[in-house]
Amino acid sequence: MPPISPITQALMLINVGMFCLTALFPAVLGPLALWPVGPNLMPWQPVSYAFLHGSFNHLFFNMLALWMFGSELERLWGPKRFIQFYAASVLAAAATQLVIGLIGISNAPTVGASGGVYGLLLGYGVVFANRTIMLIIPPIPMKAKTYVMVFGAIELLLGVFGSNQGVAHFAHLGGMLGAWLMILYWRGRLPFGKRR
Repeated sequence: MPPISPITQALMLINVGMFCLTALFPAVLGPLALWPVGPNLMPWQPVSYAFLHGSFNHLFFNMLALWMFGSELERLWGPKRFIQFYAASVLAAAATQLVIGLIGISNAPTVGASGGVYGLLLGYGVVFANRTIMLIIPPIPMKAKTYVMVFGAIELLLGVFGSNQGVAHFAHLGGMLGAWLMILYWRGRLPFGKRR
């Protein structure tokens, strides 16, 4: 595991702090979760939802992935680009979940850093494509690019054919899409203009 870089550490501390706050004051969860388009949707929710978690396991695995993938990307890109990248993933995940709500696939509120984490996973798979990652369960080594494709395919299959009960699979894919668009933007590729 890499050392925790400063912005990654700050994100982890905010997530843990918000988990403790919502455990003590559960009423805070409702106004900060991402609600479907309607009277409960507030302007801050496309950001605030990404700092909330429904259970300790949800928090633990998101923070583990944030540490694993975020620290290395932050050291490579620097704090400014890392924040831009993470924010693009979180916002794209929120936008995807709102669209999913509009077409009637899900009408439940959404919480969790998973959209941002899946964006970091995609970024890691692009930047460190041939680096070997070891799955925890089962312990299978695979290249980072393969890991990203496997997780993306699983999320797509679960989103299309799964029950979607309690897991925002399309938001995860939206986080990956936001990450991919940010990479294209930085590289000056379509649908964006010249190289940045």
